Amino acid sequence: MDAAPASFRGAERVCPVFVGRLDLLALARRRQAAALEGRGGLLLIAGEAGIGKSRLMEEVVALSDVRRVHADAYADDRETPGMLLLGVAASLAEAGDAPAAERIRGLVLHGDPADAADPAARTARRRLLVAELATTLATALTLPTILALEDVHWADQLGLDVLRRVAVAVRERPSLVVATFRTEDPEVAAEATSWRLDLVGHRLAEEVRPERLGADGVARMLAAIRGTEPSAEEAERLHAVSDGIPLHVEELLADGLGGFGGSDDPGGAPETVAAAVLSRTRALTPASAAVLDAAAVIGREFDVRLLAVVVGDELDRAAREAALDDLAAQHLLVRATAGGYDFRHALIRDAVYSAVPSARRRTLHGRVVDAGAGLSDALLSLHAERAGRARTAYALARRAAERASMLSAHREAADLYRRAQRTMPLAVEGRDRADLLRRLGAELAAVDANREAEAEFARAIELYRAAGVAREAAAVAPALVAARHLLGADCPSRVADLRAALGWIDGDDDAEAVQVRGRLLAAQAAAAMLERRLDDARRVAEEARPLLTAEADQIGVDATLGSVLVFAGDGDPAWDLLRTAAEEGAAHGREEAAARAYRMLGSSASVLLQYGRGVGWLADGIAYAERIERWNDAHYLTAHLAHVRWATGDLRAAAELAGHALADGRGGITTEVTALHVLGYCALSSGDLGRAGELLRRAEAIGERMQELQRLSPALWGLAETALLAGDAAEAVRQCERGAVESHRVEDSAYAFPFAVTGVRAYLAAGDVAGAQSWLERVGALVERRRIPGTEFALQHAAGLLALRERRPSDARELLGSASAGWDALGRWWEGTQAILDRAECARRTRSPVEAAALVAEARTRAPGTVIARRADELAARLAEGVVPSTLSAREEEVAAQIAGGATNREIAAVLHIAPKTVSTHVEHILAKLGASRRAEIAAWAAERRA
Repeated sequence: MDAAPASFRGAERVCPVFVGRLDLLALARRRQAAALEGRGGLLLIAGEAGIGKSRLMEEVVALSDVRRVHADAYADDRETPGMLLLGVAASLAEAGDAPAAERIRGLVLHGDPADAADPAARTARRRLLVAELATTLATALTLPTILALEDVHWADQLGLDVLRRVAVAVRERPSLVVATFRTEDPEVAAEATSWRLDLVGHRLAEEVRPERLGADGVARMLAAIRGTEPSAEEAERLHAVSDGIPLHVEELLADGLGGFGGSDDPGGAPETVAAAVLSRTRALTPASAAVLDAAAVIGREFDVRLLAVVVGDELDRAAREAALDDLAAQHLLVRATAGGYDFRHALIRDAVYSAVPSARRRTLHGRVVDAGAGLSDALLSLHAERAGRARTAYALARRAAERASMLSAHREAADLYRRAQRTMPLAVEGRDRADLLRRLGAELAAVDANREAEAEFARAIELYRAAGVAREAAAVAPALVAARHLLGADCPSRVADLRAALGWIDGDDDAEAVQVRGRLLAAQAAAAMLERRLDDARRVAEEARPLLTAEADQIGVDATLGSVLVFAGDGDPAWDLLRTAAEEGAAHGREEAAARAYRMLGSSASVLLQYGRGVGWLADGIAYAERIERWNDAHYLTAHLAHVRWATGDLRAAAELAGHALADGRGGITTEVTALHVLGYCALSSGDLGRAGELLRRAEAIGERMQELQRLSPALWGLAETALLAGDAAEAVRQCERGAVESHRVEDSAYAFPFAVTGVRAYLAAGDVAGAQSWLERVGALVERRRIPGTEFALQHAAGLLALRERRPSDARELLGSASAGWDALGRWWEGTQAILDRAECARRTRSPVEAAALVAEARTRAPGTVIARRADELAARLAEGVVPSTLSAREEEVAAQIAGGATNREIAAVLHIAPKTVSTHVEHILAKLGASRRAEIAAWAAERRA
């Protein structure tokens, strides 16, 4: 093939003409114009491998006459924090911005956290590091610049985090960031794909996707490369074999097979890019083949000095230079800036590497390790592992992992610890092995890989105990229990793990052992708190606190204690303790402790009817968790904010927030179950009872597995309400009774109170008035045990329903009115709106149609399009039909007959041998049943009955 004009980086192009994608190029031109006006942006060119992403980026950059900065990412970069940024720094230096380049290099290479032993300090320092790097790069972009980034799907997490912040800042800069991203590739890390989707979803980046070329496009490429017009048949064959992928077209033409270079046998055409590349390499000279193999093993852009070491004594300088010229002429390698070389495409590199014999690969990888200079420990550990130098790989990987961990690059650290685990020499002692597994578990837990973290923590404990270091084994137990909790392990088993660990250090009074004991007790208190065993949790937390000296540990215990006290009904002092724990933790940089305290504060407010304050606390907690990039905490708090939105009647916001929390929660089981509760409530509120049952049964299964009241009880209540709405009173009663059993087991009040109203309705719907009375007594005792503010309205509401059924309208009116006002003051929509309808029914029965109609209208206004609105419609229909007299009891008929005879209440009492007060009650019931307002109406009714 003849050489085509060079790209902006000096690499020769295969196809001299840019074929197709002119619409995308026009869009890029508009974005560049906007950038020059100070409205920059990030343009992502995404698509499958070989589709032409790099060529489109080159054309975009070629349109610009501003400063050009570029960097490439490579597949092995993900294990080295900051590799992409170092490439940007090198290019900035070449562009004349030495201060920005040195600042970025200094931050990446020497920006260690101040306290490497403190995970919280490391996390805070990493976030500061990300902010400083982003600020430095954004400042560099205040000069009109086009920043071209190749293959960011391979970028390390630090680079991606910085780019996300830069994407925000560049919108007010005269610069454009253009990056290519490979999609539809299983080797691309899920985190990189999430980064891309997050940027596009939040409109921090604009994505364009080149499509495969049609037959016309392939014909144009063929004509441009060969300089002659192809026949229609030839173009169609090439399009069919290449699938319209530009890189495949180029490689097929370069290979000269399949009828495109002279052969008449199209069946011989390579079916993939890799096959075409390997077909071409078979014709290389031995010297060119040796250099190409060495380049593939190096795996990234290289200079001639590194190449010389890796090729070794096989070729002299002249032979190497001739081989490089040959490979560049054949468009296998391209000359990069600063005298370096790289493969024209990553797929070409991968194809060549796959064909290098394994023994030769090991030799070449070993030479890369020997060369060493300029490569990170992470990269060298990879080469050492592939060279079969396990001891060297272990030392390098462990050192690189510790460096990544200090930068809170948790995924990179986990990958490196895995390599250290694979290459660990047999001579490494058990204690050191356990230490590595503990560190690996911590990195996995930090990225929510809880199942893997649990396995590593458990194995670390085994090795520590086998090595006779019980204290270190016990110190891992809280982390193990935390991972198991997020996997849904039940409370008794978690507490058993903690008690076992306490037994391992029984009698050890060393200062460090005291701290471990305190943390184990604190973890046990937290487990009891989550199970709502409040008295046990309070006792153990108060035992733990004096043992702990670290501020973060103390904040953690205070958060547990504060949660215990608010669920015990201790009111504002308890809320102040919990809020202070969160705010103090945040103010002093104790991020893990502060995030947990915010979880406790926000979720407790969600459950304990503190909706007004809870919205603010949840918003603060979500903002804090996002700021420190603790996404699991942010999603959990979002799920509870969704619950508050549902409880206060904003069903649309509730469903949206819960849906996002469920989708984005990354498998966090506490987030999942909370979101399922809310989505189930939203479904039953809208009348989609089938969907409600499905969601709530999923939540029920999780709650039963975890054996935690706060996960199970809300699902049972939702299922009871769903059954009640479906007309299945017996099922509603069954679910209520299950809820009562679970709350009674731990003497709970917070989760019992919603069942008071639901259970009374269920028993009354089943025609069991005595059962309803017994239910209210039993649940009332649970609710009144803690006297949590607001829960008394549930008891008033339930008692009002009983009074209404027992035809005590005065009592019903008073109780329902008080409950209704209480629910409204709390902002609780579900019971509050139903209380209005219950009051309307009471007004209907006491022949107050105007009042009943007004209450029905209010309920309709509050709950449009819901099952409550349908109930309002039914009640309105009954109002229109009038009041149908109910059947009087035998005693009431006797009283009515006496009234018809003109007897007074005292005279009736004497005749029937009952108290005058009892007669008054009977008269009130008769009036209500007959829809009457005067005694004369009773007399007329009785006279009519006699006639």
